[in-house]
Amino acid sequence: MTQTSTREQDRERLRRRAQLLREIAEGRELRGRVTPRRTHLQRLRTMAYMRTFSRPI
Repeated sequence: MTQTSTREQDRERLRRRAQLLREIAEGRELRGRVTPRRTHLQRLRTMAYMRTFSRPI
């Protein structure tokens, strides 16, 4: 395999990964609009979890 084809494969893999991450973010945003109450509760749970485990020792 040549250096050029490896770079092209890496570029293609990164492009597909970026597309996947965009779709995941879009899905989360859509879910937040469709079920705002569930999203709000999840945000509160996440904040409580972060407060619990981010305290200095």
